[in-house]
Amino acid sequence: MHTEPRSVLISGASIAGPALAFWLRKAGFAVTVVEKSAELRDGGYPIDVRGTALDAVRRMGILPHLRDLHISTRRLVFLDTDGSEVASVDPTTIVGGVDGEDVEIRRGDLTRTLYDLVRDDVDIRFGDSVETLAQHDDGVDVTFRSGHQAGYDLVIGADGLHSNTRGLVFGDEERFHHYLGYCFAGFTAPNEFGLHREGLMWSTPGKGAALYAVLESKEVHGFLVFARPDAPLEAFRDPEAQRDLVATTFAGEGWEIPRMVTAMREADDLFFDVVSQIHLPRWTNGRVALVGDAAYAPSFLTGQGTSLALVGAYVLAHALATIPGHTAAFAAYESRLRAFVERNQALVSEGRATLFPATAEALEQRNAALRQLTGAPAPAPRPEHSALTLPDFPDR
Repeated sequence: MHTEPRSVLISGASIAGPALAFWLRKAGFAVTVVEKSAELRDGGYPIDVRGTALDAVRRMGILPHLRDLHISTRRLVFLDTDGSEVASVDPTTIVGGVDGEDVEIRRGDLTRTLYDLVRDDVDIRFGDSVETLAQHDDGVDVTFRSGHQAGYDLVIGADGLHSNTRGLVFGDEERFHHYLGYCFAGFTAPNEFGLHREGLMWSTPGKGAALYAVLESKEVHGFLVFARPDAPLEAFRDPEAQRDLVATTFAGEGWEIPRMVTAMREADDLFFDVVSQIHLPRWTNGRVALVGDAAYAPSFLTGQGTSLALVGAYVLAHALATIPGHTAAFAAYESRLRAFVERNQALVSEGRATLFPATAEALEQRNAALRQLTGAPAPAPRPEHSALTLPDFPDR
């Protein structure tokens, strides 16, 4: 006879990890979080919390604080190859959602808020990661890269698109990784562009760039996005190779691209990755489960990565808190959440994420559609964002 699981190791301290830690502590679990970065990563681009995820953060008690941090991008200006304006639109016209209810926040501000929520009640270890996992009938034996060893009842991978936990337990990433044909580089740069609470989106066939000015910040968030048939896996191991690849791809382009490339080379917070989704037939294996991007990354093209992470953390913790035995709880987590995840992942395949067209024809079609949106009222929220109702979390 097995005792109920009470100790949980969570790998990853970005969004899904701390959110899950909060709910598991509320349910009485002893929680340890391990994060490979040496410190909390405060940087990052603007992200959105919408629909069901708003209910999740409301129940955490942090929604008023997140609203205080709301960056309120007031307009998106789309530019053609020569820098001329194509259209200026309300951001909600592009991404959907409910103006005045959805939260747009810097990723680092959300990460810091979640960390502050759990840091006094959860053992959080920075600068370390899981080296090996060995499951047995009574738990999981873990060896960390630091050499530390410990045993846990359950292990949860909340360690992102390129999840180490997933690789150790479920196999090579290429089996589950669905590359969507784009790469991107994100970074911050001095706001020398005269922008204020707005975003500029420049496009040429197969390439795009964006600049976002957030609140009164003296910095802007920069993005350089480009189509590429194959994922440049070799670049993941070398930041300089990433910078060189981006610079070479955008060589000779006009508008503010030369200044952006220079800023990208000088940035100390460059984040380079592929635009991809993760599709797994199962999100759990024995005493190990995955949550957030590690299990079901939807890609930034959907705008739903953060919301899926927050909702997934709640659903997983609720299952573990209310259903005896981890096997049954994991099964409930998957059955309750999968349809919601698949609807949101499908936002890309349904053709709604066409901000960076790969061909001249597709770019002209996008521009024509944008011109029709100018001055149009914001649309109703997309049903995918709120397609799940959260059950009440039990009081201890």
